[in-house]
Amino acid sequence: MVYLFLAEGFEEIEALTPVDLLRRASVPVTTVGVGKKVVYGAHKIPVTADIIDSDLPEKPENLEMVVLPGGMPGAKNLDASPAVDAILSFAAAEGSYMAAICAAPMILGKRGLLQGKHAVCYPGFEKDLLGAVIEQRGVVTDQAIITAKGAGYATEFSLALIRALRGEDTAKAVREAITP
Repeated sequence: MVYLFLAEGFEEIEALTPVDLLRRASVPVTTVGVGKKVVYGAHKIPVTADIIDSDLPEKPENLEMVVLPGGMPGAKNLDASPAVDAILSFAAAEGSYMAAICAAPMILGKRGLLQGKHAVCYPGFEKDLLGAVIEQRGVVTDQAIITAKGAGYATEFSLALIRALRGEDTAKAVREAITP
């Protein structure tokens, strides 16, 4: 199972592109609203989450990946969420994938989860990627950590998530299905 968190002010394309493409790849995705079921993105688009954070199991079975979209103040709201803290701790202990795009890699960095890892983020948030080797590429995968620079890389980020979970062939099939 993939859990993608939605906090007030999230960047819509960074959240919905991964949900869409992962589901096209038959990856089970549950969207988790931080504090409420209907969450508004940075551009005031309301999205109804599948569950709210208080419904999230303490130790989710079959956790494959946690995905954190960026956007402001969405990334700051994710950073302040005890539910995000709890699932990241659980994911790290289980060796599950953790993925973040735009400003959200700072959440991983502040928790020491990027120590010695190659990572990227939206320009200006590098100071929060504590211990990371900062890259200049759009999307970076380093073992169980996947990061991306921003909204313009949402599709490549999503394909990297699919590649990590279901392999290159599935990622290629999804790319071909969405590219005329």
